Amino acid sequence: MAELPSTEAALAAGVVSEWRAILIARETACLAPGHRARVDAELCAPDDQGAYRFEGWGDRRLIAQTRALVAGLDPAAVVDRRAKAEADRHVSLRPAPDAMARLSVLLPAAQGVAAYATLTRTADSARAQGDPRSRGQVMTDTLVALITGQATAEGVPVTINLTVSDHTLLAGGHQPAWLTGYGPITADHARDLAATALAQAQTAQTARVALRRLYVAPETGTLVAMESKARAFPKALGLFLDLRDQTCRTPWCNAPVRHHDHITDHAHGGPTSAINGQGLCEQCNHTKQAPGWRATPITGPADQHVVETTLPTGHTIRSTAPRAPTPSRVVPLGHSGLHLIHHQLNWHAA
Repeated sequence: MAELPSTEAALAAGVVSEWRAILIARETACLAPGHRARVDAELCAPDDQGAYRFEGWGDRRLIAQTRALVAGLDPAAVVDRRAKAEADRHVSLRPAPDAMARLSVLLPAAQGVAAYATLTRTADSARAQGDPRSRGQVMTDTLVALITGQATAEGVPVTINLTVSDHTLLAGGHQPAWLTGYGPITADHARDLAATALAQAQTAQTARVALRRLYVAPETGTLVAMESKARAFPKALGLFLDLRDQTCRTPWCNAPVRHHDHITDHAHGGPTSAINGQGLCEQCNHTKQAPGWRATPITGPADQHVVETTLPTGHTIRSTAPRAPTPSRVVPLGHSGLHLIHHQLNWHAA
């Protein structure tokens, strides 16, 4: 806060909240120190009677006034900041309770307003014609239809990876399944997804259903290792790491897996194997290459997969792969391990 002394003083006096101080700091971050100090004084320095300019303002007005001052002092900085923000546009997916998901889009304001206006106009029109769905339901269904070309997502040309125990899928078990990119789902939901994909494949002939057997160690429920002599992880082995690790293996990260990483670097003799492999997000994989970071697998194929990482500070952290859905112990498979089903739901034309 050294470049915002008036804001800091107002915060210390209890006149401005911590959140509002953060807003001012955020909106002036693109300015040079001199210009930033001018905005700070204009907004947060009291007048001769001790009154503050922002008294009675809501957060939106504070942001708007700060942006106006910033644009007046350095328009080029605002243009550069907007260009960087537009370059960072993206779509993200987060799990929500009750087998729901939040699909979020960060995009330029004009495009966002146009997209939202299209959805609201369609919803208002449908409601005016007697559509029994709520406004929000119509907007959501319209979004899915516009993006996928389908009334539901069942005809989308994507592969959905579902890992489920044989007992859950075939014998009415209750062990939750794991939906890649989302997380755990209930047993009945998993069976519904499988049945829907199978029905699509049998009737419309626009879908394919592929089943893969995954073997796990009886004692720990850990997926059995695979190995390749290639430096890059083969597609099947990469999929194995995705299914085993589920999210980035760095403790407390839990971001989606983007990279398949050699725990002991290949250049240092680390094999391309499930034991020496882990799924990481892009940022964690790049961070791991910095000086002072060391990682080592500390288990064998029959044990739960654990990675021990030593930080540049000398601290040691451990990451343990989550347990797979519990397999059935009564189905003979002619293998020392137990049996999971990786159910690949391909809703697209062959």
